Amino acid sequence: MTLASFSPQAALPSPTTAVWQLGPLPVRAYAICIIVGILVACLVTEYRLRRRGVAPGAVLDIAVWAVPAGIIGARIYHVLTSPEKYFGAGGDPMKVFAVWEGGLGIWGAVAGGALGAWIAARQLGIPLTVVADALAPGLPLAQAIGRFGNWFNNELFGDRTTLPWGLEVHRMDPDNPGHALRDDTGQPILEPGLYHPTFAYEALWNVGVAALVFLLDRKLRLGRGRAFALYVMGYTAGRFWIEMMRTDEANTILGVRLNVWTAGLVFLGALIYFLRVRGPREYVIPLTATAVPAAAPSGSDVSQVDLSAREATPRAAAPDGYRVVDEEQFRVYRETGVAPEAPVTADAGDTPIRDGAADEAARDDEPAREDEPARADDRAGAGGTGPADRES
Repeated sequence: MTLASFSPQAALPSPTTAVWQLGPLPVRAYAICIIVGILVACLVTEYRLRRRGVAPGAVLDIAVWAVPAGIIGARIYHVLTSPEKYFGAGGDPMKVFAVWEGGLGIWGAVAGGALGAWIAARQLGIPLTVVADALAPGLPLAQAIGRFGNWFNNELFGDRTTLPWGLEVHRMDPDNPGHALRDDTGQPILEPGLYHPTFAYEALWNVGVAALVFLLDRKLRLGRGRAFALYVMGYTAGRFWIEMMRTDEANTILGVRLNVWTAGLVFLGALIYFLRVRGPREYVIPLTATAVPAAAPSGSDVSQVDLSAREATPRAAAPDGYRVVDEEQFRVYRETGVAPEAPVTADAGDTPIRDGAADEAARDDEPAREDEPARADDRAGAGGTGPADRES
């Protein structure tokens, strides 16, 4: 990578090359940044999912759906909000598929990724809110890394500035994408002046959002998607003011950039969700987890659980599904291997489901009536016990 020389005023340099040839294969800095960001988000999410009871490797099954859906959603949002670049006068419709040249909208990425994650979560039997809360700190880190792809492309900068961290911007060659335009002497051509490095502002803001979500989630034990809502509020608050600093072409509504309106509306939606939704942090245990402790050895009055066998077997295969428990129940399950009792379900008439033994015990607790001996004789004369008849 070749960097332009510093101007007399202190400045941040920009790369002159954003694509390299590896034989016939072009290696693009923008794609590398996106891929590294996705890997970081997956690592963070995998760690947090495991701490909530999900089997190792689940994040890969989720990413298979969420990542492609997120990229498609990001591209669709970009094309829909900037159609003149592809369908207007001089536009090239085939450029719609040139994702490597930039043009991914985070709003579409979140929507598409959420749809893909929902599909994967249903297949794995994991509540979507558990996945979303686990992802919450990793997603802004991925966005921070991805923003450096814009730096390589010399794009999405702000207005002119005289600040010490002003950014040098190269004039890119339209006939040689990914490379700076050069003068007759072979030197890269710089745009006049220095510019606000809005890509860096957003990257730093996103790192701060990740730290905020991690710390508040650790302190408040957020659940039911509230950690993800906190991320959305933090990101959109920063995007709101950073977007107004950018000078690249964008569609506007009432003279305000479209993404500014989007950031404001999404922030309000996340705030309403965060304030209205309540509930503890969600943990999951396998549906096959038993609520019956292991039998005690003969001659012992203490039940024992073979924790060594339990730790050695769960990674062999992912469970067929999960059920949600609270933090205390999850702690007990981790320490003893004994799952809490499943909640009692109800039939179509909202009558609690009870077995015959429970019904008989309830009747035994009722005070005897004067006609009870006769009723008992009638049942005996019928040739069987009441509970047996009811279960047949």
